[in-house]
Amino acid sequence: MAGRGGGWFHVGFRPGAGAGLEPARVGGAGAAQAVRPSWSFVGVVGGGSPGTPLPPSAGAAPPLLALPGDCRDALPSETHVVLLRGAAQLEAWPVGAGPALGERPDWRRELRAGEEEEDGVPRPGPDPAAPPLPLVPGGYVVPRPGFFRPLSPALRARRLALGHEHAVLLAAGGDLFTWGAGRHGQLGHGGLEDEAEPRPVEALQGVPVGQVAAGGWHSAALSEAAGDLYVWGWNESGQLALPSKKVSGSPAAAAEAHPGGTGDLYTWGWGKYGQLGHGATTASDRPRKVCCFQSWGLGVRDVVCGPWATFVLALPL
Repeated sequence: MAGRGGGWFHVGFRPGAGAGLEPARVGGAGAAQAVRPSWSFVGVVGGGSPGTPLPPSAGAAPPLLALPGDCRDALPSETHVVLLRGAAQLEAWPVGAGPALGERPDWRRELRAGEEEEDGVPRPGPDPAAPPLPLVPGGYVVPRPGFFRPLSPALRARRLALGHEHAVLLAAGGDLFTWGAGRHGQLGHGGLEDEAEPRPVEALQGVPVGQVAAGGWHSAALSEAAGDLYVWGWNESGQLALPSKKVSGSPAAAAEAHPGGTGDLYTWGWGKYGQLGHGATTASDRPRKVCCFQSWGLGVRDVVCGPWATFVLALPL
């Protein structure tokens, strides 16, 4: 398969088909700027006819939904997809069978500078270099009713990642805040309590953070200077890349990792649907290199983890 053309690839859960062990090209999304997966469909930013299903991916991968041409970013769920349209408008559209967008949005919010909230506080205007969703001026969005949630401007948010029940916020200066459900330790506060409001992660104070991510019930942060990776939360299937009693000793966990290089992809954690890209349905509690892209002459440029699936942008080396 050497010399295979680049684009977005999908590996893992495929509705109606179960596991997908071989990375399959995301059909119709070769020119996509981004993919935004939900459980049963994938929103495609750029490429295709707006608001309509795209041709299915090979191997019965999740259906694809082309988003409007002026859509800059999207945040999907099973019932709605929140769109950032142009530079100044948020919309939440219902998603029907197919999938396809509904006839009209259920919610809309303008992001105009100088507009006041109901409490009289001026609403900041959009920033051309604004971070990706879910962050928006004045707060953040979630892809279900009650779509907007305010954040204190004192947090000076740079990035925000949403897990199933918690949030991880990266503030200016590299400080980290978390809140939400904490019963799996995903908040990083040394306990299992929930937090209703953003609370600083004291263990990482003094370590400027450059990137954050949130899985279902675990979290990750990458230090800005050294590129050190910090992980915490639920490790039941090795998703922290730390020894897991349930996983250790399995063939996948014991496999030798390959040396790294530019554009290489490493995965770990739960693998029941082949979402780790190693051609198997076993879990791994240590990073393992996904070798197929290199053998095809491709380097990985972007990765999006969806529910039980992984989406990879790989381009020719």
